[in-house]
Amino acid sequence: MTKSAAATIARLRSEIRRHDRKYYVEAAPEISDRDYDRLVDDLRQLEREHPDLVTDDSPTQRVGDEPVPELVSVRHRAAMLSIDNTYSAADLAAWGRRVEKLLADAGDDAPPQWVLELKIDGVAVSLTYERGLLALAATRGNGTVGDDITHNVRTIHGVPLRLDLAEPPATIEIRGEVYMTNSDLVSLNEANAARGLAPFANTRNVAAGSIRLLDPRECAGRPLRFFCHGVGDATGLGAAAQTE
Repeated sequence: MTKSAAATIARLRSEIRRHDRKYYVEAAPEISDRDYDRLVDDLRQLEREHPDLVTDDSPTQRVGDEPVPELVSVRHRAAMLSIDNTYSAADLAAWGRRVEKLLADAGDDAPPQWVLELKIDGVAVSLTYERGLLALAATRGNGTVGDDITHNVRTIHGVPLRLDLAEPPATIEIRGEVYMTNSDLVSLNEANAARGLAPFANTRNVAAGSIRLLDPRECAGRPLRFFCHGVGDATGLGAAAQTE
């Protein structure tokens, strides 16, 4: 029976992870919320019946039962630098010329290829995976040292607890932004108003405050999302350019 239960649990976890990706990452859900909840309920029931088969990366283990006593400082594997901004086309062109000069001085005369990405107005976060499992999530902090917010980031469904890779890198640090959409902020403020709570001022404030909460159950009640934009440090990744 245990072998059969283990196989069913593995199948349910895989199916739930796939639907999480379709919904939270690809914005292309394949099933209704009710059918998704039914899958999660089936998994929870099986794990209650077989507690020895519960693992930290199970979709049912996103939200911890207890708050952490405090946020602990952690050192980044590679510095988390901030990005300069500009509102001037002339400044942008001047920056491009500086990049071309740096490349030319280094002996590379080929025209650079530019990668353009959306700027998400959220909170910078690094995710460290060890052999495919989420091991640490941290804020930028001062760029060298940030706060361990793993307990809260685990509650964000767009963040995989396990990388869907046959041979994941030994270690990889993923950089991105935790954020909230404007429509989700409206819904959250409406729910807060119904409970007699004050509204949040803007999406960035609620994202920044939520990931620093001590109780992951409170963070889980806020519709946060994660947008990945790069890699800070990796062992065995095999990628050399941003486009990869």
